[in-house]
Amino acid sequence: MTRLYGYEQHELLRMTILDLGVEADREGVRKTITDLGDNDAVGGRRHRRKDGSLFFAEYVSRTLQFNGQRARLTIITDVTARREAEETRSLLAAIVLSSNDAVVSKRLDGTITSWNHAAELLFGYSASESIGQSIALVIPPDRLAEERTLLDRVASGERVEQYETVRRRKDGSLVAVSISLAPILDAAGNVIGASKTGRDLSALRQAERTLKNTEDQLRQAQKMEAVGRLAGGIAHDFNNLLSVILSYSDLILAELKPVDPLTADVTEVRKAALRAAELTRQLLVFSRQEVVAPKVLDLNEVVTSVDRMVARILGEDIELVSVPSKGLGHVLADRNNVEQVIMNLVVNARDAMPTGGKLTIETCNVALDSEYMREHAGVKPGPHVMLAVTDTGIGMDRETQARIFEPFFTTKEVSRGTGLGLSTVFGIVQQAGGSVWVYSELGKGTTFKIYFPRVDADLDPAGPAIPPAALRGTETILLVEDQEQVRHVATAILKRSGYHVLVASNAAEAFYLCEEHRGQIHLLLTDVVMPQMSGVELAKRVLLEHPESSVLYMSGYTDDSVVRHGVLESEMAFLQKPFTPETLTMKVREVLNSSSAALG
Repeated sequence: MTRLYGYEQHELLRMTILDLGVEADREGVRKTITDLGDNDAVGGRRHRRKDGSLFFAEYVSRTLQFNGQRARLTIITDVTARREAEETRSLLAAIVLSSNDAVVSKRLDGTITSWNHAAELLFGYSASESIGQSIALVIPPDRLAEERTLLDRVASGERVEQYETVRRRKDGSLVAVSISLAPILDAAGNVIGASKTGRDLSALRQAERTLKNTEDQLRQAQKMEAVGRLAGGIAHDFNNLLSVILSYSDLILAELKPVDPLTADVTEVRKAALRAAELTRQLLVFSRQEVVAPKVLDLNEVVTSVDRMVARILGEDIELVSVPSKGLGHVLADRNNVEQVIMNLVVNARDAMPTGGKLTIETCNVALDSEYMREHAGVKPGPHVMLAVTDTGIGMDRETQARIFEPFFTTKEVSRGTGLGLSTVFGIVQQAGGSVWVYSELGKGTTFKIYFPRVDADLDPAGPAIPPAALRGTETILLVEDQEQVRHVATAILKRSGYHVLVASNAAEAFYLCEEHRGQIHLLLTDVVMPQMSGVELAKRVLLEHPESSVLYMSGYTDDSVVRHGVLESEMAFLQKPFTPETLTMKVREVLNSSSAALG
């Protein structure tokens, strides 16, 4: 007692058993002694040494007679070390049982001796099914030699940390895991087994694949953005030149008789200019820099309207199946562009089925969730309308799929395509706020799914067509264009259509003409981007002098440039270059008619 408690013998003889415990336990000890009577007692409590340190005292107590009096003999043992060890073992057992990692112990011959709950979830075997079995239960046959090598390393006292491998579940499926092994020692320090932790790497691998996919999509988007900027940079000058070529070609053809030898030559010049204009437009569509006129559309109606044309393109050896969905939502997009999306995908599908096959065009309402958004860069979650085009053609490998939306990339022969079909599809869908998904397998075909955001709005009515005879007029037009050739040809077109034209090459000349002209100016026709002053600023100044004037903007620049100058934001009338005599006079007449209707 003196060694255990640190008191001298004479000190102990003046103390009671209550003095050895801690203050908080005294009432409990006193009650226990009172209630014991002559019964034996076994238990444990915290006791305090003379120096104030605590230990856990385990006691055995029984009654006896001592010097003729009733007494009690109590034997006290310090079991602090044993109790702490038991608590540690209990804590470790709880940690193992609750661990998210599979924890398995086994003998050196591979026999399983413990199996926690996480191991049950990971491998599919219960503890009762696993303990006593060989660890080969969860090891693919081709990995058995690997496991033997790992056990040999542990038997030599080595630890194995985060070894990535593959294990087999109860259902036969394989799972990627990261395992760590540590030796289990007996009292003499000999290795008698191994403790193994296993972590499921499936989620990590999926996250890595998702990250790589996102990075690839980002690089692809950056590459496409760079090409788009290049296309936008050349658009202005190129569209001005094409306006001149197309307009003069039409003016010359209007003066020539059909039998004139020059008619065929000029017609070929015009065709070449139209092809060049289409190439430029496709590049601008791809880069989302084409000015569009979106309207609320029913995709089912659009698909139906092009069905006959699609059937002619496909030919008799390809079966066309349309699967329109009932109750289809509406979308906001440019109708001509949506039709072009369908036609481009159909042409692509036809070329993928040289010996015939089946083409399916399908529509339906879908809801894209946040999970889809995480796996597809640039996608916005929410309600969408899907347009799917599926063929049974030759399909594509992954390398081809990664490049199909690049401008000028094609797997066709040089004479069979420009490589702008799918890049145009991409640009149109992106400009409409949608997204494109493609799935393809070699020999099994390809599916393109186009997702347009769904809008809650009524369909836009079609505007009345203007007959060619009504395109002429006698109104006064102030034309402001800094590019000389475009200015000349636009003046010639308008004068031949009967209009009185005031011509200016810049804002200063335009202001001078406004001051000098005593009559009414019915229309200001101005380029958007000009030196010194933009067309928007010019229009504001002109309208102060001639508030009766309507305004029509024209530009060969792309959507971004026009928006920056305030045209599209104000929803004013706009003519995209290159123009022809027909498109110019039609737009002029449309704006003048709208102004007359508003006044009348």
